[in-house]
Amino acid sequence: MTAGIGSDVTVIRGARIATGARRLLAIDGPVDVTVQAGRIADVAPAGALRVEGETLDGDGAWLLPGLWDHHVHTVQWALAAQRVDLSGAGSAAEAAALMAGAPVLGDGRRVGAGFRDVRWGDRPDLAMLDERTGETPTYLINADVHSVWMNGAAFRREGFAAPTDGVLREEDAFEISRRLNAADHGVADAAVAAAARRAAARGVVGLVDFDMAWNAEAWARRLGAGFDSHRVEFAVYPHDLDRAISEGLVTGDPIPEDPHGLVRMGPLKIISDGSLGTRTAAVSHGYADDPHNHGVMTVSPARLQELLLRATGAGLGIALHAIGDTAVTAALDAFTLTGARGTIEHAQLVRHGDLARFARLGVAASVQPQHALDDRDAADELWADQTALVYPLASLHRAGATLRFGSDAPVAALDPWHAISAAVHRTDDGRAPWRPEERLDAATAIAASTHGGTTGEADVLPGGAADLVLVDADPSAADAATLRRMPVRATLVGGRLTHLG
Repeated sequence: MTAGIGSDVTVIRGARIATGARRLLAIDGPVDVTVQAGRIADVAPAGALRVEGETLDGDGAWLLPGLWDHHVHTVQWALAAQRVDLSGAGSAAEAAALMAGAPVLGDGRRVGAGFRDVRWGDRPDLAMLDERTGETPTYLINADVHSVWMNGAAFRREGFAAPTDGVLREEDAFEISRRLNAADHGVADAAVAAAARRAAARGVVGLVDFDMAWNAEAWARRLGAGFDSHRVEFAVYPHDLDRAISEGLVTGDPIPEDPHGLVRMGPLKIISDGSLGTRTAAVSHGYADDPHNHGVMTVSPARLQELLLRATGAGLGIALHAIGDTAVTAALDAFTLTGARGTIEHAQLVRHGDLARFARLGVAASVQPQHALDDRDAADELWADQTALVYPLASLHRAGATLRFGSDAPVAALDPWHAISAAVHRTDDGRAPWRPEERLDAATAIAASTHGGTTGEADVLPGGAADLVLVDADPSAADAATLRRMPVRATLVGGRLTHLG
């Protein structure tokens, strides 16, 4: 019987293995892969096994482990489809004009997202935005989510004092995002379900959710409504750490009443510095356009150590946002002093002497390769005087660090093929590769996009999880454009078909 969406597949017929596991086979040709109880039972030459049940025809397509996005702000990503896309705005004036004609949402707000003012010749200004948008509360969220430009009506609605440029940064900006993301549960959950189906169509079998809400409750509610598109590991933030500890949440534990075993507790997420685009990432040398600005450390070393000790003692792993080299060093110091385990998120500027510390401490580098391409011009300009490595991938890999790839959606599109292409080719616009010495080979980039990252065990082998993706091109031979638009034929989570192209 031919499998359809939602089917538990028994055998994938006539596929070609796209990973190094094909070297273990006696033949270099199509194989049949059998599945039992959500795991790979056998891999054999096509036609060698007699199997009954739900069949997925591979037709010579390429089979590889299912892909993960290790950094997603789920609700904000899902709601992005309802917000005005400001990524093409070439100036503050143009962004304000776009918002003047933006639709008013059901809650009375206008919301746009995705602008990059680091590329603008003019600057955000409260009076300019007021002139174009009037008395309708209007919000423009920076692509990096570390700042929000608002008009006077929005400041009055939210109860914040309005600075002359109309911009809130860091924790104030995060608070505004939390409020904007606190949509009606029905609206938010429907948006998450639709976005998850789109992710499955790109081969995604799991993600790490860094939404700033109380995610245990949200995911239990979604599962109750039938969510079954992919696996989830959800984070908690310091403001909810006491609650997480009191409720006994432990990293890796499943949540109750999950029929497919999809959702587990993830790490404590801590944001220790800002971002490049907002010029708040904590760096050892000043920003080129403002030499006295070294960014901000938003968590003191003492507080950082306290949080890591409490979380580790309660069984929680750590996901520590650190972008600038000063922040990365402080993060590694905190892991060293506390014995905590987990990830450093972003690691966009890393001192040479810190590379080997990742592997030595068992701390994974959870990085977003597409950010390197989105930020290449800003990094070349603003970090021109930095002596640390800018957006290192190959350097971290050579030093033995575990790499895990993500998108930081909605900062970049939730599409692991974009991350893989960016890591392998270091360009997406026809220009020469940016810092080509940091390129990775395709096999390493694909491994970084699986659950365990580059030191994980995901592969197409007997005994492995039947989290799989079937694609129409050989990733190891694909050029940058082919990788980026990779045609995905099918996605399976525990052998269950979640996408069929």
